[in-house]
Amino acid sequence: MSDTDPQGLDLAALQDWLERERPELITGPLSASLITGGKSNLTYTLSAGSREYVVRRPPLGHVLATAHDMGREHRVMAALAPTDVPVPQMIAHCEDTSVVGAPFYVMEKVAGTPYGRAAQLEPLGPERTRAISERMVDTLVALHDVDHAAVGLGDFGRPDGYLGRQVARWKKQLEASTSRELPGMDELVGHLESSIPDNGDGTIVHGDYRLDNLLVDADDRVTAVLDWEMSTLGDPLTDVAVLLAYQQLAEVAPPAREGAALVTDAPLAPGYLSREDVLARYAEGSGRDVSDIGFHLALAFFKLAVILEGIHYRHSHGQTVGTGFDGIGDMIVPLIAAGRAATR
Repeated sequence: MSDTDPQGLDLAALQDWLERERPELITGPLSASLITGGKSNLTYTLSAGSREYVVRRPPLGHVLATAHDMGREHRVMAALAPTDVPVPQMIAHCEDTSVVGAPFYVMEKVAGTPYGRAAQLEPLGPERTRAISERMVDTLVALHDVDHAAVGLGDFGRPDGYLGRQVARWKKQLEASTSRELPGMDELVGHLESSIPDNGDGTIVHGDYRLDNLLVDADDRVTAVLDWEMSTLGDPLTDVAVLLAYQQLAEVAPPAREGAALVTDAPLAPGYLSREDVLARYAEGSGRDVSDIGFHLALAFFKLAVILEGIHYRHSHGQTVGTGFDGIGDMIVPLIAAGRAATR
């Protein structure tokens, strides 16, 4: 790796691999830059002469088992290509860790904006912001309507027992990525373990669905759903709950500064659907009963707390790339409190 390579991406090794596997993609020397805002997997814009692509690889350092699965992301987006769910075209996938130090994949670069901040939406006005947030919900409905077996994802997960496995999985990941006391966490975990509801219908779930994981074009259309690292087959209400959890946090604890990492404050923009409107639009579009979403919301806050605790752990050990990590560790306890409140 040269001094000019972005951290985590050996461009010479990547070019050698692409010239062997997909020579038609290369029209000149490679250059790359880290796309800012990523707090988990690392995402780069890759220029290959006159063409541009996107490369995605796991984070540096402390990577939990089952997390950051590049093959899983690549597979689900490739499978969704012929559906109504907008995803980038998959270009290449490599499991050989000797190339750049980790598995990675290459995909097309899709035009669009990931609206993560209210300040980005406010110039559009309330009508356009409302339309964007409505299309965000409608895209989630479309995802949950995909026949996973028909697109080759029949073995992508096990819907039966999904919620119980989610609690166990995130508890295990918490134990692997924290070394400090987190007030209220034991109580939250205990409630989740003792209150697991019956399974809902099994669908493809995204796992971290929110507006800034979508690209929206100049006509306010969703052009791509990104960041599929936690996708599987499971209870679709978990996606709805994660969306609502991010929105609730934005409303009660907006970030103090740009890049504060915990919360996307896009839901604060005038015109953005309220949490009640999000839930009602999803229920109408999907035909699902959303009246008892408390467990799912508590699970969503628990998952967010574990994810951010893992990021805090990597950052405190000097294993993060990019900016916006300061202060993450201070926000875990408020997430736990929100999860406990949701159980009531």
